[in-house]
Amino acid sequence: MLDQIVGIVALVCAASVALFVLTGVVSSFVRVLREYERLVVFRLGRCIGVRGPGLVILLPVLDSAQKVDLREQFMEVPQQTCITKDNAPISVDFLIYWKVVDPERSVLQVGNFAAASQGIATTTLRAVIGDITLDEVLAQRERINNALRSKLDEVTERWGVKITAVEIREIVPPRDVQEAMNRQMSAERNRRALVTEADGKREAAIAMAQGEKEAAILRAEGLKQSAILEAEGLKQSQVLKAEGFALALQTIFNVARQVDSNTMLLQYLEALKALGASPSTKYIFPMEFTSLVKPLANMAESNGRRESTSETRKEG
Repeated sequence: MLDQIVGIVALVCAASVALFVLTGVVSSFVRVLREYERLVVFRLGRCIGVRGPGLVILLPVLDSAQKVDLREQFMEVPQQTCITKDNAPISVDFLIYWKVVDPERSVLQVGNFAAASQGIATTTLRAVIGDITLDEVLAQRERINNALRSKLDEVTERWGVKITAVEIREIVPPRDVQEAMNRQMSAERNRRALVTEADGKREAAIAMAQGEKEAAILRAEGLKQSAILEAEGLKQSQVLKAEGFALALQTIFNVARQVDSNTMLLQYLEALKALGASPSTKYIFPMEFTSLVKPLANMAESNGRRESTSETRKEG
């Protein structure tokens, strides 16, 4: 009984080992690839092409394969010390984004793509930085990125790899250069503040002058309108006065035409009475006064004749 149990256990263990080995063998020669994966297959050491995606079956013992990822990858290049065209040492670190476009060449043409790309990137970076000044390095990152990408792409194209982008993350200038840049930035900010303040004062002065100009124009317009209205009123007043004076003269003339000499004589006598009551010792009479007084003298003379005639008649 014990021998049977030992035999069964041994049989189970043997079956398990056989199943494990069979699974390993099957998994080695039957591959299932995702959409972004490819297999570069070698048969007896010779490349027979690229397989995938999906189910790929390899011949046992004869075939071997190397998996290639087609997704875009990135590689971080640590800080590299470079010398600019104006002999300023700077430290630069950047990222390289790449993807495999030809799986076969990426396996056959380069052994360690990451190390090779990093070496080319560092030497290319030093060459690009050495052709430009520090100010251009700090101000023209996009230009450096494009230059690095194009130069790296020229090299990696023969490896079946495409450099999609190069991005500089940080540029660290020397300490004394940083201090000088800080002073320059502070001076530039002060200059901008002064320019802004001057522009504000100038605009304020222009606005005030414009306001005063417009106010003066409005005052002048007001004075002009006032003068015009006053002149119009004075004109109308004088016209009305002249019309009233003309009407009065016309009335006086019409009345005077109806007045006889006796009435005028009485008016002159009233005037003489007023002159006699005044303290003046000299009087000026118009020439027409004699002609007006003559009828009065004639009247007095006729009255005197009448009185003498009546006295003569009485005596007789």
